[in-house]
Amino acid sequence: MKHWKPIMIENSRIPVWLSKIAPIEIGAITLGLIVLSRGQMDERVRRHETIHFQQYLETLFIGFLMIYLYDFIRNYIRFRSGEIAYMMLRAEREAYAHDDDPDYLANRVRWAWLKPKPTMPIT
Repeated sequence: MKHWKPIMIENSRIPVWLSKIAPIEIGAITLGLIVLSRGQMDERVRRHETIHFQQYLETLFIGFLMIYLYDFIRNYIRFRSGEIAYMMLRAEREAYAHDDDPDYLANRVRWAWLKPKPTMPIT
C-alpha cells in the first residue's frame, strides 16, 4: 500500500465549489481514492495530496474523515479561526511539513501523524 497512488483529476470545478463553504481556498482535495484539483498540479501538490491518500488508507477511509472533523472542531473551538484550525490539523501538519521532500513517501512512517507532537506556536 505504501506505493499506491490516488487517481488525479485536474481542472475540476469541485474544489471551487467546496471553497465556498470551506475556511480556506481549496486548490486540491483528496476524497478517498481520488484527488481533485482546480488546475494543473505540480509535484509538491501531488505529493501533499498523496500523503493524505496514504492517511486515508491507514485509517480505512472513514477513520480519516472522523479524525479530520474531530481535529477541526477541536481546533476551531480552541483558536476561533477556521484557517488556524485547518493548519493545526494533524493530517495537514504532516502533509505541509513533507510535501517538498521527494523521498518522503518512500520513507514515510505509517501512523506517525497520529502520534502527539509538540504544539506549534501561533503567531
